[in-house]
Amino acid sequence: MKVLVAGGAGYIGSHTCKALAEAGHTPVVYDNLHSGHEWAVKWGAFERGDLNDAATLAATLKRHRPEAVVNFAGLIDVGQSSRDPTLYYRHNVGSVITLLETMRAHDVGSIVFSSSCAVYGVPARVPIGEDTAQAPINPYGRSKLMAEMMLRDACAAHGLAAVALRYFNASGADAAGELGEEHDPETHLIPLVLQAAAGLRPGISVFGSDYDTPDGTCIRDYIHVTDLATAHLAALSACTPGKFAAFNLGTGKGASIKEVITHARAITGKKIAVTSAPRRAGDPPRLVADASLAATGLNWRPVHSDPENIIRTAWRWMSEHRSRAST
Repeated sequence: MKVLVAGGAGYIGSHTCKALAEAGHTPVVYDNLHSGHEWAVKWGAFERGDLNDAATLAATLKRHRPEAVVNFAGLIDVGQSSRDPTLYYRHNVGSVITLLETMRAHDVGSIVFSSSCAVYGVPARVPIGEDTAQAPINPYGRSKLMAEMMLRDACAAHGLAAVALRYFNASGADAAGELGEEHDPETHLIPLVLQAAAGLRPGISVFGSDYDTPDGTCIRDYIHVTDLATAHLAALSACTPGKFAAFNLGTGKGASIKEVITHARAITGKKIAVTSAPRRAGDPPRLVADASLAATGLNWRPVHSDPENIIRTAWRWMSEHRSRAST
């Protein structure tokens, strides 16, 4: 299968391109390089373009004639989405309108969409199943929910086949060291902790230490990026014309911020300075997935997502990539 991977030069997108190629598929990366990296395009062709650019997108679909699309393109900074909501609606909602219209015009009938657990907001119960009420608390989460709703409607109206994958906390790096997480600015906990271990930042701030959790810090469900990549392969096979489906991707287990820092200290052998900071508005004490539907509906289970493996692969990537960058 030839697959257009929008946002394929980014963190999860590039890992998925590798998984697609290893499974015998042909990925075609479509990316504007706003947050992606051209060095991460190692499998298949690269087309530089923005999903809001209908002409370039149409030309790409005409040239490569993919059978399906996997869409990772979009903005992901929750705080930024609150400061500039229309930016997020333009890139995360408007671009999906353009993509769906262009796909329909070029007879591309299947899409796997990168969604988020942010569609649930602050859940009333944990672990979070797909039947949990969707009540996002920020523009980022609302943009993902709006995109899911458009996909659902396009399936009903036009026979589209769509699967939305609601990630929990993507983390880790390719075991072979070919790919890893590199955002600028970085906002994710594990790379921030490892940057502190590497001496690239003075330490790590822990926002809130008085939550109703065993050690007082927030608990999150960390899922290895390689497991996310294999879920996208499974989702492509699960696409059914006229049907929309959504699946949580997580481990069903959580690690607290203090536990992540403890693992990082043990794996890196480095001191990591920690400072306490006030709680951030909207941070739930626990976000943990019930991913049992993905186990049955996609025949998918995470196999790389032990917290120690996540941190070990991320540390290897950071150490080796930083070394290569300095030579």
